[in-house]
Amino acid sequence: MEKSRFGSDYIPLVKEEAVRCRLLIPFSKIAWFTVSLPLFGFIFCIVWSVLYNFTAATYTHCKVDNFLPSISAAIGHYRPQKDIWKAAIATQSFTRILVLIMYYRHYKETLYKWAYGIGNFVLFTYTIENTALVTLSFWSSIENYALHKLSFITFLVMSLLHMLLSSIVVRNCRSPAKDTIEENSFQWKRRMLIGNVSSILLATYFFYRHNTYCESNVYSLFALAEYMVVLTNMGFHMTAAWDFAGRSLLVSCKGLRII
Repeated sequence: MEKSRFGSDYIPLVKEEAVRCRLLIPFSKIAWFTVSLPLFGFIFCIVWSVLYNFTAATYTHCKVDNFLPSISAAIGHYRPQKDIWKAAIATQSFTRILVLIMYYRHYKETLYKWAYGIGNFVLFTYTIENTALVTLSFWSSIENYALHKLSFITFLVMSLLHMLLSSIVVRNCRSPAKDTIEENSFQWKRRMLIGNVSSILLATYFFYRHNTYCESNVYSLFALAEYMVVLTNMGFHMTAAWDFAGRSLLVSCKGLRII
């Protein structure tokens, strides 16, 4: 085996090659990346729909004025919006698998043993939420209304259940927070949960007003509440960056390893 000389010691070159054949990625960056993909895709779809598909995207059966499109219209009815949204959701669904694995390990390390079953159910809601997000994104209300509707309801219920249960688990099923990072994570989880529930209630109210009275711009208020539902959900998942502070993903010639 070829060797190189450094000082008085002989160092095998294979060790240098092993060092080059590895990449250490902080898990906080993976968490931010996972959230940023749908966030920027979502912003692009809304802005592009307003700029280039405004009349069609804001049209409703009431034929009244509106100033914002619904999420379904913005992400699923027109191109290039639908293609960009699908690409963003498909990509983040793979990185979410890594986040899921991290939370599984995190719960095993931090939860009381009697709470393992609750932790596993939280992970189940996370998995179903992500699956429903993929299906509602790839089958729009125009392409398959029944599947899109079922997927949207499933996403809404599972995401809300996940946020509620994971907040309960963090506060009641483990030792108290050891540092400010853990406490900040919980506080933001709670804020996003409250914001999400409030947004759902507002969206329900404005949707009822729109269908009952057909008032101008009320459907856009419903759309705005929809946006807040999505953004608070993203904000909740963003807290994974704090939950996994100090953990990293090691990518090497031998595969992936969490350290």
